[in-house]
Amino acid sequence: MVTAPGLRPPQPVIPQLVIPRLVIAAPASGAGKTTVATGLMAAFTARGLRVSPHKVGPDYIDPTYHAVASGRPGRNLDAVLCGEHRIAPLFAHGAHGADLAIVEGVMGLFDGVSLPGPGQPTDFASAAHVARLLDAPVVLVLDASAVGRSVAATVHGFATWDDRVRLGGVVFNRVGSAGHERLLRDAVAGLGIAVLGVARRDDRAAVPSRHLGLMPAAERAPAAAEAVGALGALATASFDLDAVLALARSAPPLRVRPWSPATTIPTVIPTAAPAPAPASASDRPARIAVTGGPAFTFGYAEQVELLLAAGAEVITVDPLRDEALPSGCDGLIIGGGFPEEHASALAANTTLRADVAALADRGAPVVAECAGLLYLARSLDGHPMCGVLDADTAMSPRLTLGYRRAVAACDSPIANAGTPVTAHEFHRTAVLAARETARTGAARPAWRVEGRGDRSGSGDRDDRLEGFVRGGVHASYLHLHWAGVPGAATRFVAAAKQARHGSHGSHGNGPRWPQ
Repeated sequence: MVTAPGLRPPQPVIPQLVIPRLVIAAPASGAGKTTVATGLMAAFTARGLRVSPHKVGPDYIDPTYHAVASGRPGRNLDAVLCGEHRIAPLFAHGAHGADLAIVEGVMGLFDGVSLPGPGQPTDFASAAHVARLLDAPVVLVLDASAVGRSVAATVHGFATWDDRVRLGGVVFNRVGSAGHERLLRDAVAGLGIAVLGVARRDDRAAVPSRHLGLMPAAERAPAAAEAVGALGALATASFDLDAVLALARSAPPLRVRPWSPATTIPTVIPTAAPAPAPASASDRPARIAVTGGPAFTFGYAEQVELLLAAGAEVITVDPLRDEALPSGCDGLIIGGGFPEEHASALAANTTLRADVAALADRGAPVVAECAGLLYLARSLDGHPMCGVLDADTAMSPRLTLGYRRAVAACDSPIANAGTPVTAHEFHRTAVLAARETARTGAARPAWRVEGRGDRSGSGDRDDRLEGFVRGGVHASYLHLHWAGVPGAATRFVAAAKQARHGSHGSHGNGPRWPQ
């Protein structure tokens, strides 16, 4: 295009999307955000609306209940893992075709990262931050079990703390009686903020917890569906759904170009083409197995979408049920989850464990995050695992939790050496011992994780090396959101094709990854 001197070239038109939307937040954790958000999702879905579920932050577990309630994938909005510039585009992508989007917040409304970076707001990555990025009204959930008129001061404080955040209504949770309800309503009557719902305690909707939070829905499928149904019934009986929907519809049009895996993928093209192969082999898409089922429930929906956009065929494998990898499998992704709760059953599936080890031994790309690392290890709490890594692992009394900044320590199926990433770590397990054997060869560290000095109180004052890279295997405790790691999916799929064509193996000088 030729532009006349002195004239600016035409700027691309950013669409204005009409997406009714709400953020469900609270003063603190434990107030009932998941109860209210999931109940609303189920109630509106039962009304026939197409509900798009979202969760602020990296949490994998709450979205499993959102998916049960809405029939759509639960999606995360994490400004740390994906960058704040991608929050609205990722939201618009996930909410495409929906009549209503409900975003569950994280911790307290204004609770973000403990140490914001230069130029970042003090509540960076909080529910309030996401509400501002989405221009979405907020519903505040208050645990009223031990409060009376003082609730008005709390509501007033949250409504006036940041005038860029619109508090559109409140929900009182765990209310004790009709008299308690009247007291709460009277207390906030003069604030001009609508009471959108009052919920009594209902144990039928309780979700059991354990060492890393709620038990994922996939691990208790029939009971989870019953609990979500109970939450939907509770919301229908206890909330003014028409007023909630009207508040969501009051959100202004969102000026954003939706994120798209199809347009993301072509921006990173490998310079190393796959080795020549017979037409029948080269024509077939790379066949990628991704773990699922009760033992491996952690994953972001965009990862599979990116793999598909990169030209792969994606097949879900349940290591508790499936006895083999898919025929012609070219690569494997093992996400997070709770293998420690299923160690005996995973160990008993000897044929699949052998299949995974054989895939790794031939140099195919295998990426394992957290639970995946445990599964690739020699053992987990004394139970034999795949033995791809000569390392033993076990449960630990220490909770390891937090965002991490890291740099790839070497070339791997997902990144070149020196590639910076932001990740999340969340586990109560530890690698007990690692060694080199003749079969596996030496493993290199996957990441150099940035130390946090004395500021976080974590004890990680210095940089540390973390994870394993051996041949095509990349195993680490760090969770990545691939929407925030451009090129990872393209690189992984290209590596899978190379491995199928026999262009590298797992020993010698190591594989030659696409650049």
